[in-house]
Amino acid sequence: MELQKLTTPLQAEEIEWRVQQVIEAKNGKPAKLIVVPYITNRSVMERFDEQFGWANWSNEIREIDGGFLCTITVTLPSGQVISKTDGASRTAIEPVKGGISDAMKRAAVQFGLGRGLYNFPKVFVEVEGKYIPEWAYRLLDALVDSINSGKPQRDVIVLKEDHVRQLQRPQPQVRAAA
Repeated sequence: MELQKLTTPLQAEEIEWRVQQVIEAKNGKPAKLIVVPYITNRSVMERFDEQFGWANWSNEIREIDGGFLCTITVTLPSGQVISKTDGASRTAIEPVKGGISDAMKRAAVQFGLGRGLYNFPKVFVEVEGKYIPEWAYRLLDALVDSINSGKPQRDVIVLKEDHVRQLQRPQPQVRAAA
Protein backbone atom coordinates (compact mmCIF):
# COMPACT_ATOMS: atom_id res chain seq x y z
CA MET A 1 0.00 0.00 0.00
CA GLU A 2 1.18 3.47 -0.84
CA LEU A 3 1.37 5.80 2.14
CA GLN A 4 1.30 8.99 0.08
CA LYS A 5 -0.57 11.10 2.63
CA LEU A 6 2.03 10.20 5.26
CA THR A 7 5.16 10.43 3.15
CA THR A 8 4.33 13.61 1.21
CA PRO A 9 6.73 16.33 2.40
CA LEU A 10 5.47 18.40 5.28
CA GLN A 11 4.21 21.88 4.44
CA ALA A 12 5.35 24.97 6.31
CA GLU A 13 2.07 25.18 8.26
CA GLU A 14 2.60 21.61 9.57
CA ILE A 15 6.04 22.41 10.97
CA GLU A 16 6.98 24.20 14.15
CA TRP A 17 10.48 25.29 15.10
CA ARG A 18 12.17 25.16 18.47
CA VAL A 19 15.42 26.51 19.80
CA GLN A 20 17.93 23.73 20.24
CA GLN A 21 20.83 25.90 21.38
CA VAL A 22 21.61 29.54 22.14
CA ILE A 23 25.05 30.78 21.12
CA GLU A 24 25.89 33.95 23.02
CA ALA A 25 27.27 37.01 21.24
CA LYS A 26 31.02 37.49 21.59
CA ASN A 27 33.97 39.16 19.90
CA GLY A 28 31.63 41.48 18.01
CA LYS A 29 29.62 38.62 16.48
CA PRO A 30 25.86 38.60 17.06
CA ALA A 31 24.12 35.94 19.10
CA LYS A 32 22.67 33.02 17.19
CA LEU A 33 20.06 30.39 17.81
CA ILE A 34 20.25 26.91 16.38
CA VAL A 35 16.66 26.03 15.49
CA VAL A 36 15.24 22.65 14.54
CA PRO A 37 11.97 21.70 12.83
CA TYR A 38 9.39 19.33 14.24
CA ILE A 39 5.93 18.18 13.27
CA THR A 40 3.02 19.07 15.50
CA ASN A 41 0.97 16.30 17.05
CA ARG A 42 -2.13 17.85 15.48
CA SER A 43 -0.53 17.41 12.05
CA VAL A 44 0.20 13.76 12.87
CA MET A 45 -3.48 13.17 13.62
CA GLU A 46 -4.63 15.04 10.49
CA ARG A 47 -2.27 13.08 8.22
CA PHE A 48 -3.34 9.73 9.71
CA ASP A 49 -7.01 10.74 9.30
CA GLU A 50 -6.34 11.61 5.63
CA GLN A 51 -4.41 8.40 4.98
CA PHE A 52 -6.54 5.84 6.80
CA GLY A 53 -9.78 7.59 7.82
CA TRP A 54 -10.41 8.56 11.43
CA ALA A 55 -11.91 5.16 12.32
CA ASN A 56 -9.06 3.09 10.86
CA TRP A 57 -6.22 4.08 13.15
CA SER A 58 -5.67 4.43 16.87
CA ASN A 59 -2.95 5.11 19.36
CA GLU A 60 -2.19 3.59 22.74
CA ILE A 61 -0.02 5.36 25.29
CA ARG A 62 1.83 3.46 28.01
CA GLU A 63 3.79 5.12 30.76
CA ILE A 64 7.28 3.76 31.30
CA ASP A 65 10.05 4.77 33.67
CA GLY A 66 10.88 8.37 32.75
CA GLY A 67 8.57 8.66 29.77
CA PHE A 68 5.99 7.13 27.48
CA LEU A 69 5.59 4.61 24.70
CA CYS A 70 3.07 5.22 21.94
CA THR A 71 1.81 2.47 19.68
CA ILE A 72 -0.02 3.56 16.56
CA THR A 73 -2.17 0.86 14.97
CA VAL A 74 -3.61 1.21 11.48
CA THR A 75 -6.04 -0.92 9.52
CA LEU A 76 -5.27 -1.08 5.82
CA PRO A 77 -8.03 -1.34 3.19
CA SER A 78 -7.14 -5.04 2.86
CA GLY A 79 -7.99 -5.53 6.55
CA GLN A 80 -4.34 -6.04 7.51
CA VAL A 81 -3.50 -4.43 10.85
CA ILE A 82 -0.06 -2.86 11.38
CA SER A 83 1.29 -1.42 14.63
CA LYS A 84 4.43 0.58 15.26
CA THR A 85 5.79 1.81 18.59
CA ASP A 86 8.26 4.44 19.72
CA GLY A 87 8.87 6.36 22.91
CA ALA A 88 9.95 9.64 24.39
CA SER A 89 11.02 11.03 27.73
CA ARG A 90 8.98 13.43 29.80
CA THR A 91 9.65 16.95 28.61
CA ALA A 92 10.86 19.91 30.66
CA ILE A 93 7.70 21.91 29.89
CA GLU A 94 4.41 20.06 30.41
CA PRO A 95 6.18 16.76 31.22
CA VAL A 96 3.19 14.45 30.71
CA LYS A 97 1.50 16.14 27.74
CA GLY A 98 4.84 16.88 26.06
CA GLY A 99 6.15 13.35 26.59
CA ILE A 100 2.98 11.76 25.23
CA SER A 101 2.94 14.08 22.23
CA ASP A 102 6.62 13.41 21.48
CA ALA A 103 6.11 9.64 21.74
CA MET A 104 3.21 9.83 19.27
CA LYS A 105 5.22 11.94 16.81
CA ARG A 106 8.10 9.47 17.04
CA ALA A 107 5.75 6.53 16.42
CA ALA A 108 4.38 8.36 13.37
CA VAL A 109 7.91 8.64 11.97
CA GLN A 110 7.97 4.81 11.98
CA PHE A 111 5.25 5.03 9.30
CA GLY A 112 7.29 7.55 7.28
CA LEU A 113 5.61 10.76 8.46
CA GLY A 114 8.09 13.61 8.90
CA ARG A 115 11.24 11.61 8.13
CA GLY A 116 12.38 14.35 5.78
CA LEU A 117 12.85 16.70 8.75
CA TYR A 118 15.95 14.73 9.70
CA ASN A 119 17.54 15.84 6.41
CA PHE A 120 16.96 19.57 6.92
CA PRO A 121 20.08 21.76 6.98
CA LYS A 122 21.45 23.11 10.23
CA VAL A 123 19.72 26.48 10.71
CA PHE A 124 21.15 29.42 12.65
CA VAL A 125 19.11 32.56 13.32
CA GLU A 126 20.96 35.77 14.21
CA VAL A 127 19.14 37.33 17.15
CA GLU A 128 19.35 39.75 20.03
CA GLY A 129 17.46 37.50 22.45
CA LYS A 130 16.88 33.83 23.15
CA TYR A 131 13.60 33.37 21.27
CA ILE A 132 12.87 32.94 17.58
CA PRO A 133 11.84 36.41 16.34
CA GLU A 134 8.65 36.85 14.30
CA TRP A 135 10.56 37.88 11.18
CA ALA A 136 12.41 34.54 11.19
CA TYR A 137 9.20 32.54 10.70
CA ARG A 138 8.75 33.99 7.20
CA LEU A 139 12.26 32.87 6.33
CA LEU A 140 11.78 29.44 7.90
CA ASP A 141 8.53 28.97 5.93
CA ALA A 142 10.37 29.98 2.75
CA LEU A 143 13.10 27.47 3.58
CA VAL A 144 10.52 24.68 3.89
CA ASP A 145 9.01 25.69 0.54
CA SER A 146 12.47 25.71 -1.06
CA ILE A 147 13.32 22.26 0.33
CA ASN A 148 9.98 20.87 -0.86
CA SER A 149 10.59 22.28 -4.35
CA GLY A 150 13.73 20.16 -4.60
CA LYS A 151 16.16 23.06 -4.78
CA PRO A 152 19.64 22.15 -3.51
CA GLN A 153 20.30 23.40 0.01
CA ARG A 154 23.46 24.27 1.88
CA ASP A 155 24.36 22.12 4.87
CA VAL A 156 24.30 25.20 7.12
CA ILE A 157 22.01 28.21 6.74
CA VAL A 158 22.24 31.50 8.65
CA LEU A 159 19.08 33.61 8.70
CA LYS A 160 19.30 37.37 9.26
CA GLU A 161 16.54 39.92 9.58
CA ASP A 162 17.61 41.76 6.42
CA HIS A 163 16.95 38.54 4.43
CA VAL A 164 13.20 39.14 4.86
CA ARG A 165 13.33 41.94 2.27
CA GLN A 166 14.39 39.37 -0.34
CA LEU A 167 11.12 37.45 0.01
CA GLN A 168 8.27 38.15 -2.38
CA ARG A 169 5.59 36.35 -0.35
CA PRO A 170 2.58 37.53 1.60
CA GLN A 171 2.81 37.61 5.39
CA PRO A 172 2.25 34.16 6.98
CA GLN A 173 -0.84 33.54 9.06
CA VAL A 174 -0.49 33.95 12.81
CA ARG A 175 0.62 30.63 14.31
CA ALA A 176 -1.65 28.96 16.80
CA ALA A 177 -0.12 27.81 20.07
CA ALA A 178 0.92 24.15 19.89
